Amino acid sequence: MAEQTERKLNHLERLLPEGLLVDAAWLSKHGYSTSLRSQYVTGGWLEHPARGVYQRPRGSLSWQQVVISLQTLLAQDLVVGGRSALELQGFAHYLAREKKEVHLYGSKRPPAWLSKLPLGVQFAYHNRARLFRSCAKQADAKVSPDPLTEHGTGNKLLPADLVVQPWGQWGWRLILSSPERAVLELLDELPFRESFEQVDRLFEGLVNLGPRRLEKLLLDCRSIKVKRLFFFFADRHQHAWLRRIDKNAIDLGSGKRMLIRGGTLNSAYQITVPQGFDAVQ
Repeated sequence: MAEQTERKLNHLERLLPEGLLVDAAWLSKHGYSTSLRSQYVTGGWLEHPARGVYQRPRGSLSWQQVVISLQTLLAQDLVVGGRSALELQGFAHYLAREKKEVHLYGSKRPPAWLSKLPLGVQFAYHNRARLFRSCAKQADAKVSPDPLTEHGTGNKLLPADLVVQPWGQWGWRLILSSPERAVLELLDELPFRESFEQVDRLFEGLVNLGPRRLEKLLLDCRSIKVKRLFFFFADRHQHAWLRRIDKNAIDLGSGKRMLIRGGTLNSAYQITVPQGFDAVQ
């Protein structure tokens, strides 16, 4: 019996890296019963940070470890996007907030236990198919849940508008929206969860975006509001990549969009913006 228990533990060490976590369903699927899980928790081989969630002990739990676990071991179709992706890639110097939020984009809500973990952050879920047409078809383009390092073969299935950022001692794969996609996701949060002033400062520093990727995303974008806001801010800062985007190919809809009560109507894009915002810096 002791030999069998040791074999099971050795197998678990190979399946579950230290610091990552899984749920009860994952452990059951791999042959670890409720009683065995309780035994492992009692023996200190597993920790139990929330109901139905288990982790091999390794210091304090970070939100990055949780998201990597979701993306890899638990094969959840989720990526870090919007403000969070921009922060991680060094673009969001002017987007700081007192309350830490991590924005996740996917085709299905993350598990409910996510909000029960002792992390000190809040997760905000967004249905990515609401903003991009092609995202509704990306369920078959998930990143392989097998390799955990940036050198794994899972990159082969990664869509062009996503990037991998190595995280932690072992270079675990954290999957993010590219800066081009994250900017459009951020604009979708205007004006209620983001401010014009902060986004304007952000655009000032976006000198190295990829025009081909931007154009493809703009063509794919469902939101007239987001596309008009993108060109409004792009016009203000006149980065070199703007000249390489075919604006005439982008559907900007018709009619006015009131985004700010008491604001000024921008005639070029028929959106209301805060008073004092000129079309070009």
